[in-house]
Amino acid sequence: MTTTSAALATFPLHDGGGTPLVLLHGFPLDHRMWAAAARELPAGVRAIGVDLPGQGHSELSGMAPRLEDVADAVHATLRDQGEGNAVVVGLSLGGYVALALAERHPGFVVGLGLVDTKSTADTDEARAKRLRVAAAVEETQTIDPVLGMPAALLGATSAARRRHLFPDLETWIRAQSPVGVAWAQRAMAGRPDRTDVLRAFDGPVAVVVGAEDQITPLADAEHMVHAANDGALTVVPAVGHMSAVEDPATVAAALSLLHRRVAEQTHRPRWPWQYRPEP
Repeated sequence: MTTTSAALATFPLHDGGGTPLVLLHGFPLDHRMWAAAARELPAGVRAIGVDLPGQGHSELSGMAPRLEDVADAVHATLRDQGEGNAVVVGLSLGGYVALALAERHPGFVVGLGLVDTKSTADTDEARAKRLRVAAAVEETQTIDPVLGMPAALLGATSAARRRHLFPDLETWIRAQSPVGVAWAQRAMAGRPDRTDVLRAFDGPVAVVVGAEDQITPLADAEHMVHAANDGALTVVPAVGHMSAVEDPATVAAALSLLHRRVAEQTHRPRWPWQYRPEP
């Protein structure tokens, strides 16, 4: 584990060289939710897990609940560790942070993986629910208001055939602090629509969604693919909002392809005399 002046903890999840896959977790979890998918990556693809502020081993250090500040902290942490750029992958909350990173540090982000997430802002109803949960967590100083989340995060097939995932998720959730949980809810509630970030991003984009995802369903994924200049969609069958946990091999395959697309784009020669047709 490495911590930096930005107070974020990072974890090597898969060995390799070159441009790393930076894996940003969902809510209310930490980097451990990516471990199984990272193990499925091919040899040579380096993966780094990050605990976002107030989650896992990372401290808040007085940070305001703004995803823009989270993106800056992730960027500062990785730059301090010598990373010049990265393929940034986020699930749910992690996807919101990935888009904020692409907006604020476009030269750093050379590829985007958006897994069970969306580029649009919360509806008024969703925003109000987040703020109610944050207030309840702060009032009780417990994480009880989010302990029931595994039932919503996992798909119907997992509920029937992957029951072992429920205690895994509960263990990860119970490890979070009430302060961090409330902070993350407020940060997510305040995020803007970042669809225009996708429209402006010129690198490869992999959009992955569970076919049984009821939180950010297929329509949200299709919206992002249509906005991206170079987007690819993977629909993972028989999984819900936690596709990287429910079917890590399929998600890893989509991320491996994204990593390869970034490498091919990086090494493709761009000759000054290359023919361009008249508009």
